[in-house]
Amino acid sequence: MTGAGAPTFGDRLNDAFGRFGRLSVGIDPHPYLLSAWGLSDDAAGLREFGLRVVEASAGQAGIVKPQVAFFERHGSRGYAALEEVIAAARAAGLLVIADAKRGDVGTSVEAYGETWLRPGSPLEADAVTLVAYQGVGSLEAPIRLARQHGKGVFVLAATSNPEGRDIQRAFIDARVDSHIGSNSGSSNGSAADGATGTTNAAADDVAPRRVARAIVDDIVASNAAAGETELGSVGVVIGATLRLAEFQLDFRPSPVLPVLAPGFGHQGAAVSQSADIFGPMSPGVIVAQSRSVLDAGPAGIAAAIKNQAKDVRSNIA
Repeated sequence: MTGAGAPTFGDRLNDAFGRFGRLSVGIDPHPYLLSAWGLSDDAAGLREFGLRVVEASAGQAGIVKPQVAFFERHGSRGYAALEEVIAAARAAGLLVIADAKRGDVGTSVEAYGETWLRPGSPLEADAVTLVAYQGVGSLEAPIRLARQHGKGVFVLAATSNPEGRDIQRAFIDARVDSHIGSNSGSSNGSAADGATGTTNAAADDVAPRRVARAIVDDIVASNAAAGETELGSVGVVIGATLRLAEFQLDFRPSPVLPVLAPGFGHQGAAVSQSADIFGPMSPGVIVAQSRSVLDAGPAGIAAAIKNQAKDVRSNIA
């Protein structure tokens, strides 16, 4: 358990920013990449691919992000390969964000947290991506576990896929949102009496929030409640190809919010445009790149990571 004065995940992430910059290298063994790298599409190929990316990243980038789904394709052997890749990355001093996108309620989501965040777990990473479709409050157990052990969590908020747009931009009714807030201790204020169900007229003055903004607000409040004053330990996933104002995300969170940002490189967003894309959220941005560096192949991967890390550092302070 993290004791008094022990570094939080936010502290460790901030240290990685200072030493290596904001680049996160994806470990995404797509079948086409395995073929291009001359590797077999099996657990042995996954292991070799992942270890080569770890070796090329060490000393050049501070973060790697294995995409769990590609390892799951190969069942227990794929998981065994992932265990080796994660262990090697952590031994090399890299922060590992397990891109697992898990979500559930109660003991189920607690078990997901223990899988990826419990010290000594075979799949122990430094952080994990989670989904809050059942509400950010449903993730209380893994977030608590993360804080206890100096780990991190990234919750999906606004993603680049067009299918997510309608849900993530949907409005939460202001009066319903305020009523929920009064019963859950939300920072939105008490607009309703949870015992009597009477509604305060002030609820009519509460601006409706989009779903993505509500998720971010809950995460920001969680970091503040944990006493984090610089970089939070719980962050969000926001696609770099989005217009943040459309999701009500053009604001400055306090403390600084870690933002895992896929969409750079292969998906079209330019690192040089990061400040324009993320605006006030820029201080916490993590530039997630996978295919744009992995396409360099085994002979060029080290140079590609080195060059991309330099580009990120020169564009994002």
